[in-house]
Amino acid sequence: MGDSELDMQVGHFFATPVAATLLDDSAARNADLKERILAERAREGSIAASNLGGWHSGRPMDEWAGPRIDEVLSAARRMADRLTMDRSGQAVRANWSTRAWANINEHGHANEFHYHPGVYWSGTYYVDDGGRASDESLGGEFEIMDPRGPGVAMYAPSLVFSDGGHNTGGTNVRFTPRAGLLMLFPGWLYHQVRPYLGSTQRISIAFNLSLGDSRLP
Repeated sequence: MGDSELDMQVGHFFATPVAATLLDDSAARNADLKERILAERAREGSIAASNLGGWHSGRPMDEWAGPRIDEVLSAARRMADRLTMDRSGQAVRANWSTRAWANINEHGHANEFHYHPGVYWSGTYYVDDGGRASDESLGGEFEIMDPRGPGVAMYAPSLVFSDGGHNTGGTNVRFTPRAGLLMLFPGWLYHQVRPYLGSTQRISIAFNLSLGDSRLP
């Protein structure tokens, strides 16, 4: 029996959304945010979280980062609204509660694999990519792990499902930081930052979107 005689339907399930956009006016916004982030680092020491070296802010950014952090978080909420619906497929407007913090990685600093419990969406905004956008030798990539684990690829590492995707089953995927880039992903998705090998600073803002009361539009 040839393939032409097969009446086959294929569904692809358990996809994991990872969204990205470049925000307008990023140069002016990033200059303002960078100045405020460096000033906060001078005032407050780092807390210990996923960071392996580097600086992780403690106080919520809305207390010290000025009005331009609102531009980033407002864009993140709009992205979340576009990516969220109810079980019947209807769009949902959610009362997203946000919390943001800043990270500065210098030479050799990284963030270990972790996830953000108790939130719906998480994200990253790049204030300064530390030169990585134009020089891949500087490292500092954002990396996500297949939430299904390595078992997807363990039996036959050279084979993948013909799912029309990016052939990422059972692997990790890396993204290049770029100043002005805003990323959004589920809070449960394991992610890390690979060691930054540049001589300047890789500055990013991480944030969580928690779900408040929701209603249909």
